Amino acid sequence: MRRVASEPRRNWQSKVEELGLSFHTPEQPYWYESAHYVLSAREVDVLEKATNRLHQMCLAAAGHVIEKRRYSELGIPGDVRELIERSWEDDTPSIYGRFDFSYDGSSPPKLLEYNADTPTALYEAAVIQWKWLEEVFEGKDQFNSIHERLVATWKELKGYLRGEPLYFASLDDAEDIVTVTYLRDTAKSAGIATDQILVSKIGWDRGNRLFVDEALKPMEAVFKLYPWEWMLEEDFGDMLLGDRKTQWIEPAWKVILSSKGILPILWELNPGDPNLLEASFSKGKLTRYVQKPLFSREGSNVTLYDERGIFAETGGDYGKGESVYQALAPLPEFDGQHPVIGSWIIGQEAAGIGIRESEGPITDNRSRFVPHRMG
Repeated sequence: MRRVASEPRRNWQSKVEELGLSFHTPEQPYWYESAHYVLSAREVDVLEKATNRLHQMCLAAAGHVIEKRRYSELGIPGDVRELIERSWEDDTPSIYGRFDFSYDGSSPPKLLEYNADTPTALYEAAVIQWKWLEEVFEGKDQFNSIHERLVATWKELKGYLRGEPLYFASLDDAEDIVTVTYLRDTAKSAGIATDQILVSKIGWDRGNRLFVDEALKPMEAVFKLYPWEWMLEEDFGDMLLGDRKTQWIEPAWKVILSSKGILPILWELNPGDPNLLEASFSKGKLTRYVQKPLFSREGSNVTLYDERGIFAETGGDYGKGESVYQALAPLPEFDGQHPVIGSWIIGQEAAGIGIRESEGPITDNRSRFVPHRMG
């Protein structure tokens, strides 16, 4: 694995804008072509195998939490348990997730966290970097079958949907809109009738006790790019608990895996696993560790400690609740940059990676997306 300087394409901004990536340069470049990462076939194989086995470990851990009713440790309120268990027993479809790894190409990939409910940077990984590869390195390969796997997975799930159209819901945010629009396109390619709606426009029919769109039509199946923990805190949170008519994707059981509390449970169930970092609900004997809130996003409220104390931290709105403590796995450094590998699971299979890098040791919403190739 290595980082290689490369010449940005002429008019690259217009090229990615034509593909729909409008937020390529919010303040500084988010999409970055002045370098790329090169991975060997062996390294890709290592990442693929780690992703597949961690996916199975996470499913087993979710089942363990449900069986042992360990919800409170994960910061999940008691009144949500029935909703979670119902979605688990119904085998409600799941489409995707993203494992974030620290990986230097030689040591085993280490799981930093699992973005199981509302992962983004999907379109950049699936399409934008692939188009870059085709133009800049024609004939070269990339660890990237994300698009094909999405279409295939929607085809597999079509028969399990409660009804169509399948709605795609998100906030009115550029990145979220790009993500759900892309996912909607892949569902349409799989032969599913679709519609799109903002989360704020979803209504509730009190008489029939079901969620409806702006035309008051029942919403039988909804993909939502909106975290479960936020949904349950909304005014309509109580309605979700009793709703048996709408099928939500990602399913409610994914809230178990989106809690950072799953990290100590994974370590408890698989102590010493080469792809895991020691983690617990208390600092214990850890001297070099990361403190993370149970629920946080985009690197917010993360604090890094070594033997001398805090050496890096980020602010945010998530720091008021309980935390988990995870052994520190310093990100590798390439040319002064620290990459995190986002490895995608689509359906039940590893499907490719996207790489984000930052100058500091914490990946946040300002970290840039850098393409990769195999070589």
